[in-house]
Amino acid sequence: MVTTPMPLPDSRTEPDGSAVIRVLSYNVRSMKDDTEALARVVRACAPDLVCVQEAPRFFRWRKAAARLAAMTDLVMLSGGATAAGPLLLCSLRATVERTEDVLLPLTPGLHRRGLATAVVRIAGARLGVVSCHLSLQREERRSQAGLLLDRIDAMGVPHAVVAGDLNDVPEGSAFRQLAGRLQDCRVVRPWGGELTFPPGSPRKRIDAVFATGGIEVLGCGVPADLPGVTGADLRAATDHLPVLAALRVPAGS
Repeated sequence: MVTTPMPLPDSRTEPDGSAVIRVLSYNVRSMKDDTEALARVVRACAPDLVCVQEAPRFFRWRKAAARLAAMTDLVMLSGGATAAGPLLLCSLRATVERTEDVLLPLTPGLHRRGLATAVVRIAGARLGVVSCHLSLQREERRSQAGLLLDRIDAMGVPHAVVAGDLNDVPEGSAFRQLAGRLQDCRVVRPWGGELTFPPGSPRKRIDAVFATGGIEVLGCGVPADLPGVTGADLRAATDHLPVLAALRVPAGS
């Protein structure tokens, strides 16, 4: 289903100090595909924050992540190999307060998972942000969803955004666990496309952006019809479609 009733709001600062921001979630498959197409999609989305999954994790991974940031006119915030794959990028609009890479408990025989986290200030708003990539295994995935919620509580921020590849559909237990505590931005204010995997003929919504209460969702979905985004680039960039959300974050006291 595609829902695009109006253009997605641009980033801006409101007179009361609140911040309208764009948050992009994107699984980039270790940049093994067409990086020029990937960069064009990200730039067209004009994000303030990018929650990357499957960032390069091995030989010269920092150089590859820095290249992605440079190609998209962004800067590295946190994560990468030190978070087992999740990575955060941001625009110069964000002032970084702190960052932390979190490794989740390892299940023998399964892939190591982690979280890239940061607290940033944009205009008058203070915001926690987390990029996640949950397990392919159902029980581990459900446990990781609980640890993710615990991490948000521990960040000590009034507002937070979580985005990532959940490896779960909205009817799944881990997805429902997150949606039970956080706003599923696509459900609150649908915009653009819904399904995210695979990119050529998407059948599942396994990538999502969530926000804590108090954040106003202005639109969320796959930016397939956004100016500057082409179907050819979306198919060539990686094996997931991105999710873009526009949010209004209240100013702090």
